[in-house]
Amino acid sequence: MSTVQSTEKSVPAIPRTLKEKAKMVGPGFVTAATGVGTGDLIAALVAGAAFGMTLGWAILLGSLFKFYFTEGMGRWQLATGKTILEGWHSLGKWATGYFGVYSIIWGFSYGAAAMSTSAIMMVTMFPIMPLWAWAVIHGLAGLALVLFGHYELFEKVMTLMVGLMFVTVVGSAVILLPDIGNIVSGFVPRTGGSSLLLVLGLLGGVGGTITMASYGYWIREKNWVGKAWIPMMRVDSATGYIITAIFTLSLLVVGAEFLFGTGIEINGEEGLIALSGLYSEQFGSFARWLFLIGAWSAAFSSLLGVWNGVPYLFADFVRMVGKKGAASDEPVSKKDPAYRFYLLWLTFPPMVLLFFGQPVLLVILYGALGALFMPFLAISLMLLLNSKRVDQGFKNGWVTNTVLTACVIVFVYLGAIELLKLF
Repeated sequence: MSTVQSTEKSVPAIPRTLKEKAKMVGPGFVTAATGVGTGDLIAALVAGAAFGMTLGWAILLGSLFKFYFTEGMGRWQLATGKTILEGWHSLGKWATGYFGVYSIIWGFSYGAAAMSTSAIMMVTMFPIMPLWAWAVIHGLAGLALVLFGHYELFEKVMTLMVGLMFVTVVGSAVILLPDIGNIVSGFVPRTGGSSLLLVLGLLGGVGGTITMASYGYWIREKNWVGKAWIPMMRVDSATGYIITAIFTLSLLVVGAEFLFGTGIEINGEEGLIALSGLYSEQFGSFARWLFLIGAWSAAFSSLLGVWNGVPYLFADFVRMVGKKGAASDEPVSKKDPAYRFYLLWLTFPPMVLLFFGQPVLLVILYGALGALFMPFLAISLMLLLNSKRVDQGFKNGWVTNTVLTACVIVFVYLGAIELLKLF
């Protein structure tokens, strides 16, 4: 029995024209808002400050990589009627087991990071409470929206956050009056004296990791079921990564136009705060608020996307592990106890880390398993989408296989570097 089934919602008409498809874009916005966090903003700022617009091409290529990941997972689900978790499970219990262990450790560590990052921006704008209090408020706000709101509300909130990010982050770049020729020159592949690791980091860091696997559950919430929805899914996911590229390139512009050659360094979220102060000195307090709102939007939208999307993955994992009879063929939903457990796991246990910091062992495990995730995703998509599990017309073409092979090479190298750092 197909496990990605039509829900009780009315089935939308399949759009045929580009205009009709553009009106239905939604999960792509969610993916963009979730995938672009402050880490991406900092990486782009650092690259721009150090090397100007030289590495613009790496951001475009990184967005393209992530599009192929997301498109592959969406195509797998729409072509087979099975979730990506079921695909991994078909490769062997080792794949499902790896995800289960990683999701528990990742959720515990990410929950604290997401809450504190959102709080850093908020406490800078409104220093009326300590950072830990703002962090707790953000975690509880995410919990409430997911528990008590339906998908349509969640998508509207995320679309609003995308709008905020677009106006503020892109606006911060525009007020610098960048040289268009300089921007275009950055699309020519070259390193410009930058390190290979920085280039690969931009390739790999644009647009999320484990959160991309939530995309299949978001398109199911839209009731996109079946092979006929693949063209719509491609437009939707492409829109998400076009937005991702624009956001990240805008921060590269800020780094290149505002910081390049000054010797000023951006280190962590505190660096974003310092940069907002520099903006205020040169362009006034409005520009400072513009930048801070954009950084907060990037942080909080990532939190909301994870709070909503990753519990689907965990609930599906639990369903796969405990599969007994036809009842387990029902698609996972927010009502599943496993979904709610993981949502609570993201919210409450990580609050402890807000006060005590992350244990060394947790950092090592988180880093080690995280370094393996992107190569695992690329290899698994190649195995699944070139196999007999998928009808001939929906298998990978040579372009997709080439891109995914390049992804494997890039992410294996990055993963090896991360592992060496840990030990």
